[in-house]
Amino acid sequence: MIIRTPSSFIQQARRSLTHPITLFYGSVESHRMMMFVSRSDVVYGYAVAAFAGVMYDWALTLAQEIELVWRQRWSLMTFLYLSVRYLGILYAVQCSNNLGDRYSESSAPMPAIALQLTAALCRGRILYIAQDLTNVVVFPLLCVIMIARLHAMYQGSRKMLIFLIVIFLADNIFNGVVTAIGLKHTSMEALILSGTYQCMINYADGIPLLNSITWILAIVWEVLAMCLAVWIAVKHFRELRRHSAGGIIEDCFAVLMKFHVIYFASFVAVSCFQIGLLSPTLSTDQFSLGTEIYLGFLQIFTLVQIFVLGPRLILGIREFNARVMTDSDAASTMTSIAFQERVHMSTSSSV
Repeated sequence: MIIRTPSSFIQQARRSLTHPITLFYGSVESHRMMMFVSRSDVVYGYAVAAFAGVMYDWALTLAQEIELVWRQRWSLMTFLYLSVRYLGILYAVQCSNNLGDRYSESSAPMPAIALQLTAALCRGRILYIAQDLTNVVVFPLLCVIMIARLHAMYQGSRKMLIFLIVIFLADNIFNGVVTAIGLKHTSMEALILSGTYQCMINYADGIPLLNSITWILAIVWEVLAMCLAVWIAVKHFRELRRHSAGGIIEDCFAVLMKFHVIYFASFVAVSCFQIGLLSPTLSTDQFSLGTEIYLGFLQIFTLVQIFVLGPRLILGIREFNARVMTDSDAASTMTSIAFQERVHMSTSSSV
């Protein structure tokens, strides 16, 4: 699954660049880009909002994180939680850092010429590569979290584990190949517009199609995981009701399904936005205000789905386990007190 956010389309560049790039002065191309530059504050506002949302959730759950993650015995789930949580913060910082350096150019009219310059590596390309590599790392981590949950719900079934691992490997190998192809065949153009250097990403033919295929595979994976979770949950609920059982086991499945449904619903919302990018209106009018607003909401929903609701898949069940342990300790204490009172009463009556 390749995440494309507004900062993945346009990034600011620094003054010094390392490889040959094209700089346009007052050209027709720069005239097209002026619409985007004039709305850069809109893009930046959505990026900052997404970053603020991730940081707010982190601050909100920090006390739980310290108690339920940092102070507990370290395990695979601990590593997965911390990786997704703090990679999300770094990713949000990258997305919000898309304005780069601004400085004034001469206000005198410049001819419409293109110059080939050799300078430092385009800052936008560095951020672009960093975001793509983050995507390649985070999506497998979320898949492993989902596999662990389903494996537990299916009571450690080895067949189910092998089935999920095979699909996981096929999906993520394809994602890795697509990312490598995209990084190899993606070029950058630096444009001097309105006193700033803009770094524009140009995708090679076929790259958008490959990115769409990765989203289709991601949708298949999430739908499959949701169907498997619903099926086993319904099966367990029926068995527990038939035998008049329930209690902790039923509550545990309810918590697992609650966070899974919320995560899946957010994924569906992001997928709808991603599919909307294929609309001819958005693809032909990339620099309109409406397109920038659309991409801004996509960025916010994507960060919330992956880096807020993703870690909560682990934090939610750990919070439930802690509550169960607290309740069981309280029940044991009450039972002990009641037993001691009964012993004391029987001893007193016999005296």
